[in-house]
Amino acid sequence: MSGYDRGATTAYARRWALGRNPAYYDFTELGGDCTNFVSQCLFAGSGVMNLTPVTGWFYRSAMDRTASWTGVEYLWRFLTANHGPGPYGRACKRDELEPGDLIQLGDGTGRYYHCLLVLRPGLDPLVAAHDYNALNRPLSDYAYRALRFLHVEGARR
Repeated sequence: MSGYDRGATTAYARRWALGRNPAYYDFTELGGDCTNFVSQCLFAGSGVMNLTPVTGWFYRSAMDRTASWTGVEYLWRFLTANHGPGPYGRACKRDELEPGDLIQLGDGTGRYYHCLLVLRPGLDPLVAAHDYNALNRPLSDYAYRALRFLHVEGARR
């Protein structure tokens, strides 16, 4: 895998899962902070943002960011379609997950509403997340109707 440091990604997640990095706005009261947190983790592991207006993936401030930085569905779309700078990935099966990959929770109607970062894969992966701060929380602790898994394949400069 090129350009994606899973150790840096998960170290960042462990450092900030139970708190907030003051360099980033806390979106908890504006629809949730889960994808903002996962994006921060991905950036820690890739070191590169995609500065393409509207369709890229970046954060400069709360008012200067893309929807993919903070939106569950937008992040999925960015990561699975990105051919430019920044992280990229693909849908995968649970048994293909590695530390630094993503899990998204859905309501069963096709709407996905929560984003988790995998710390330890397995039958019941351990994750880190924001909104309800979580560090090493088992996936089985969450209520959901649908799941999807994303394997981060790398990051381009």
